[in-house]
Amino acid sequence: MGRYTGPVCRICRRAGEKLYLKGEKCLTPKCPLERRRYAPGQHGMRRRKLSEYGIRLREKQKARFTYGLMEEQFRRFFEEAERLPGVTGENLLQLLERRLDNVVYRLGFADSRRQARQLVTHGHFALNGRRNNIPSTLVEPGDVISVMPSSRDLEYFKQRREFLKTYTPPNWLSLDPENLTGRVLYLPSRAEIDTKVNEALIVEYYSR
Repeated sequence: MGRYTGPVCRICRRAGEKLYLKGEKCLTPKCPLERRRYAPGQHGMRRRKLSEYGIRLREKQKARFTYGLMEEQFRRFFEEAERLPGVTGENLLQLLERRLDNVVYRLGFADSRRQARQLVTHGHFALNGRRNNIPSTLVEPGDVISVMPSSRDLEYFKQRREFLKTYTPPNWLSLDPENLTGRVLYLPSRAEIDTKVNEALIVEYYSR
């Protein structure tokens, strides 16, 4: 599956808000959005009124880039959300939150979902005791995510262990900093997902 490899700070500038795609940098004055609060490109400083379609498209793009997915993959998640009982928009966000790379990020093992995806792809994590290098794997309640024994002595994870001692994951996850292990307690509700998107607009975009 392909992935976006361009400059991610342009995505935040296009959206007009921070999507926290680069982890800690987004919290510092070095964030490009702090210095250039306008869209990228030659005509970025022009104020343009978005159409109804443009508003829905921008919301869909925000969600897609936040979770680091290409269009085809994101649409498959939406189609799966439609098949599930309940509210489609909330189902979509719950599916995205259940991705292994997102759970690694939520547990504090990475500063961003992009970094989490790379760590998973390189085989640093196990799911229920078995190495898993597929970022799109969907976790279930009771699943255990842990750093592989062969990776725990890496300098990155030694430093991460110290950070995790003061880190609090979302309520639907539990964390054991000393053993670099996390567990999925239950699936998150919409109120427990802090992703700043209007999922109703995404549903309207795909239902047009």
